[in-house]
Amino acid sequence: MPYDVKASLPEQVRQSCRASLANLQTTYLDCLVLHSPLDTRELTLQVWRELEALADSGVVRELGISNCYQLDELESLCSAARIPPLVVQNRFHAQTGYDREIRSFCRARGMLYQSFWTLTANPKILSDPGVQALARRYAVTPAQLFFRGLTQIGIVPLTGTCSEEHLRQDLALFGFELDPADLGQLTSRFGET
Repeated sequence: MPYDVKASLPEQVRQSCRASLANLQTTYLDCLVLHSPLDTRELTLQVWRELEALADSGVVRELGISNCYQLDELESLCSAARIPPLVVQNRFHAQTGYDREIRSFCRARGMLYQSFWTLTANPKILSDPGVQALARRYAVTPAQLFFRGLTQIGIVPLTGTCSEEHLRQDLALFGFELDPADLGQLTSRFGET
């Protein structure tokens, strides 16, 4: 734990930020993300106020929230926040309806939607014969095709790997672009229009 669980919520935020600065060996963070909304909106806003104070001090440049799957929670945070989140990081999978409403909300407000668990949660998309055929046509892997399609519709897929080959593949995804018909064929698998 990067903070004392017995400390007040604002102190936990400060401790966690200090731990991140030390671990990353830097003097500021590009973005600090609240792991998830708390049990009540009041508690979430209490923590958010401390995040805003860190942004005001210059130690944090941008703020974000993760694991926020209820649109009304996100709307409430954005309307109450002095510094609204720039980033929403959520799992991107069928069980959440691929966050269509949340992604629309983000788009309308210029917020970045970052997907995580993107490949692991979507084996049906990656193994879909149509997706595999498209990947062969573009001479890329299904994962590259999926990630590229997401970036083309404004989603920032988060990924990590221990494989040097997978890292190269991830970095190469901007070496091609899906034409509109192919992009539509891919994104229709998760209800994008």
